[in-house]
Amino acid sequence: MKQLKTGILVSVMALSSNAAFAQGHEITRYVPETDPAALAKLDQWQDLKFGLMMHWGAYSQWGIVESWSICAEDEGWCVRKSDSDYTRYKKKYEALQTTFNPVKFAPGRWARAAKHAGMKYVVFTTKHHDGYCMFDSKHTDYKITGKQTPFHRHPKANITREIFEAFRAEGMWTGAYFSKPDWHNENYWWPNFATPDRNANYSIKNHPERWEKFVQFTHNQIMELMTDYGKVDILWLDGGWVRKRSDDEIRDAYRNMNPEKPQRVQNQDIRMDELVNKARAKQPGLIVVDRAVPGKNQNYLTPENKVPEKELPYPWESCIIAGESWSWIPDAKYLSARDTIHMLVDIVSKGGNLLLNIAPGPDGALDDDAYTLLSEVGDWMQVNGKGIYGTRAIAPYRDGKVCFLKKGETTRYAIYQLAEGEAAPGEIRFSGLQIPAKATARLLGVDGELQWQSKDGTIRVSLPQQDPPSKLALTLEFSW
Repeated sequence: MKQLKTGILVSVMALSSNAAFAQGHEITRYVPETDPAALAKLDQWQDLKFGLMMHWGAYSQWGIVESWSICAEDEGWCVRKSDSDYTRYKKKYEALQTTFNPVKFAPGRWARAAKHAGMKYVVFTTKHHDGYCMFDSKHTDYKITGKQTPFHRHPKANITREIFEAFRAEGMWTGAYFSKPDWHNENYWWPNFATPDRNANYSIKNHPERWEKFVQFTHNQIMELMTDYGKVDILWLDGGWVRKRSDDEIRDAYRNMNPEKPQRVQNQDIRMDELVNKARAKQPGLIVVDRAVPGKNQNYLTPENKVPEKELPYPWESCIIAGESWSWIPDAKYLSARDTIHMLVDIVSKGGNLLLNIAPGPDGALDDDAYTLLSEVGDWMQVNGKGIYGTRAIAPYRDGKVCFLKKGETTRYAIYQLAEGEAAPGEIRFSGLQIPAKATARLLGVDGELQWQSKDGTIRVSLPQQDPPSKLALTLEFSW
């Protein structure tokens, strides 16, 4: 994933035009899953609505974008802020493992804060593109438990295991983010050649035995996660350029390539079908997200720092940064609770989930502002979560400041988004949602029924003359 510095919702929402949404990790061709257990799991996942993502690695010590500064592409997220000599910089970057000692690591506190916030699952970066493992892989020494990393002596050194156990203890699902490319592995970036871009830097056709070693390495690491870390619900794979490509697809890629940003496109086939079958043998029903790779191993799609304008015809999840960057940066400005709740409501009303990224710092602690955000969001969710979990989209999704959701055949929700400084109105009006006359209306967080009427397609609901249960958003429930 790439760095995007933005601390306010409008910056995220500004990316949600149709043109922007068609780029990056958003693919309109969706191939439905056929495994019955995975389909059942996917349906359950769509009820969860809200999850936590965490990007963390040795790079957090520098407060920089994760991994990308060692990629020699001329992109904004690859810019190196210190040494301009690439070889010298890469050595310094890889030496970060020798000083990484996050002694304030407190997964239990993270999990409790996430649970209070109403989050139902976590997706943790077990390995990013730089290849540094945040789990005790037996297939590399470039890891948090490696002898060169001071933290390897800590009783909680196997960070991924500690995080998964802490979140499962709070009743949350666990997801393993795993980067398919590995820029530290000599069978991906072979030291015999320069590394001009993000791709494998040698001819795979000319050196199939080297590529096969990388395939086995990748399978072995993923199977470690599937075997040794308890129940895993989601395998969230990043690095969509590592994929099977036909000769025609490769030719098309070169034909359409920006000549100012050339890349080496190859058939980087890691035999995903075989890998998924092995993973599901260990983790039945496992949800697999092979990001940006059209096919049956992309169980749901993941618009990145974007929110679509309408419901999508397949399972989806917007992954959004909360603090200006996927990775930790100093003095980050976090989204407000209001912006976060409004974004969550908007996403859920269109049938999606929100995966909110919060990054730990180099000492292993979350910023105080991150805890404040989780606490304030949780206060709202404690009252209004009934109108979020287990819901589905219903057209026309919203009318002005009111978002619509449905639960089953006899319950509808209308969530009114309060602007900064706006007092709760005495009456909420909206059009487009069909409510039978026999329905009972309530305001979540307030006892008693509300008076309401429908006339000429407009529904009017009178609110009680008392302090509202929230200054962020108000949830009306209609049931019959």
